[in-house]
Amino acid sequence: MATDSDFIDYIHEQAGLEERLTHKRMFGEYGIYLDGKVVAFACDNSLFLKPTDAARVLLPTVTSGKPYPEAKDYFVLDEYLDDSDLLRRLLQATADAVPMPKPKPKASRRAVQRGAAKAPRKRTDKPAR
Repeated sequence: MATDSDFIDYIHEQAGLEERLTHKRMFGEYGIYLDGKVVAFACDNSLFLKPTDAARVLLPTVTSGKPYPEAKDYFVLDEYLDDSDLLRRLLQATADAVPMPKPKPKASRRAVQRGAAKAPRKRTDKPAR
């Protein structure tokens, strides 16, 4: 079952982090970003928080689960979604604990020129009629 957009809206509303909290479709579900860092995944209408020591301090007894079969375990926050203050603190603590994503390398000037210079080739293997 895919995650409903209403569930994503609810997470945004509950967290109260305004434009700092964003989401992006990933793998048919959603990645949740805080200040440009992936902090959680929303899969099957459940929220999976990246496991960090900082979040574990706030949730000493948290359930773990996999957002998708090949994934490592994440903290499952379903029972904490109604606690806006705790949700906000968990997302912030996780964002503080994870590094910024590495910037994607820019395409070299040569690669850009090569890409623009490639024109579609005419097929020469068939005789003209």
